[in-house]
Amino acid sequence: MELPHALHRATPAELKERLEAERRGAPFLLFRDGDGSQQIRQLGITRERLTLGRSVESDVPLTWDTEVSRVHAVLEQVGGEWNLIDDGRSHNGSFIDGERVHGRRRLRDGDAIALGATTLVFRSPTGRESLQTATSQRRAAPVVSDAQRRVLVELCRPYAANSFAVPASNRQIADELVLGVETIKTHMRALFDAFSLGDVPQHQKRAALAQRALQSGLITPLDLAG
Repeated sequence: MELPHALHRATPAELKERLEAERRGAPFLLFRDGDGSQQIRQLGITRERLTLGRSVESDVPLTWDTEVSRVHAVLEQVGGEWNLIDDGRSHNGSFIDGERVHGRRRLRDGDAIALGATTLVFRSPTGRESLQTATSQRRAAPVVSDAQRRVLVELCRPYAANSFAVPASNRQIADELVLGVETIKTHMRALFDAFSLGDVPQHQKRAALAQRALQSGLITPLDLAG
């Protein structure tokens, strides 16, 4: 499985576009619009402060996403570093790698920014971090049981076929593991607690859990290849 911003499953044209953006050496945002088309927004060329929101007047308009507030968050460059700012005005909050942002948060290369149902990836080609954050810098994976790990594998499995897929449902996981749905729900609640996802809105918890499981290295592409 590849994370949404990784090169896997991208078309040749999209790969070329990403490489060209990296060669420019300036930070950029990578995301897909409501039609699934890849979008790259270069940062810092003419402005050091940009708004993100559903309004067409936003500097980075996410007009297709009804879960995004009209003015949701701000990107600001300070001392050569980009920061995401959410001062509490957004209705559904802003998240970086599944963790809610309160106020200001410095961005690092490869950070996945979730606004509503849209994920934007911050890329800083001149930064020290690789496209996928190095293992030594990842959030440590919590200890989970074998049964919980099997649930995580099935939760993440749809991404193996499509890097923009959604996590598997409880019913899908239950059918695959030949378990009851209530058993899966119990495991999911325990996993939400283990990964400290209590502050994440309910409708975003499954995606945040899958993202953290993959970023921490607890679930690997080899696990999803079976």
